Amino acid sequence: MAAPFVHIPVLAREVIELLQPQSGGHYVDGTVGGGNHAALILAAAAPDGFLLGIDQDQEALAAAEQKLAPFAGRFMLRQGNFAEIAAVAEEAGLKDIDGILLDIGVSSYQLDNPNRGFSYMQDAPLDMRMNQSSAFSARELVNQASAAELTRIFYEYGEEKWAKRIAAFIVEARARKPVDTTGELVEIIKKAVPSAARDKDQHPAKRTFQALRIAVNDELAVLEQGLEGAISLLKPGGVLAVISFHSLEDRIVKEKFKLHATECICPPRTPVCTCGHHADLKILTKKPLTAQADELAANPRSRSALLRAARKR
Repeated sequence: MAAPFVHIPVLAREVIELLQPQSGGHYVDGTVGGGNHAALILAAAAPDGFLLGIDQDQEALAAAEQKLAPFAGRFMLRQGNFAEIAAVAEEAGLKDIDGILLDIGVSSYQLDNPNRGFSYMQDAPLDMRMNQSSAFSARELVNQASAAELTRIFYEYGEEKWAKRIAAFIVEARARKPVDTTGELVEIIKKAVPSAARDKDQHPAKRTFQALRIAVNDELAVLEQGLEGAISLLKPGGVLAVISFHSLEDRIVKEKFKLHATECICPPRTPVCTCGHHADLKILTKKPLTAQADELAANPRSRSALLRAARKR
């Protein structure tokens, strides 16, 4: 029996305050998950606000369909990667969007479901695919990538200082037998990272698992594409809100917003502007918003959440 799709929406109050859903408005949740943020948006946009929910995870869409049932006729769901948000919205006949939410990263359901292979806390098949129809999983990556490529992934996507040593231990282990499960990978990482060098507040496999998940799902490139697509969909006055969960994602969001909020991007000391660039966003959050004390107490996973937002000019 499949596990119930449980996902606590993070920074929900802040999202609603920034998007300010209105009756008659059109909204897109590009990472709809189990539909929790979407339900709050639709409730705030009563009686006739409309929402398009997009997710690449079929199990998430099935859960969202149930969660949003009370809003029948006011939403539609589509399977797809949020990198394709503009194309999906166009196919659905939506444009001039009033508000868009992107909640980046892995959901609580995906982490807690042992069959999905995202967590270093449970032994499970090594998978990590957000789109289960994808042919490429973490197992293929771990068992096929070169030591140099694994090192790059762990260092760039996980900011793991023991990247080279972990990669070497993986290559040595897989020469004896393929690395098939998350438990096997965790044991390899524990052997590679010296006990004395471990962060007492962080599991030794956390950064490596983050890096593999990002690589398997091509998350950073997807984020770049999704941000551009979302910005193109907004009508003047429309708001884009983005929740990220680690510094690599947040940096991309910050720089993308900064670029779109800058009037001229010519090199410094250029006497006359020749770039032709014009600002089309106004940044609403100078610094990312984070969870307040009550939310942290109720949902410890919210401690990593970072929310940035910008309004279309």
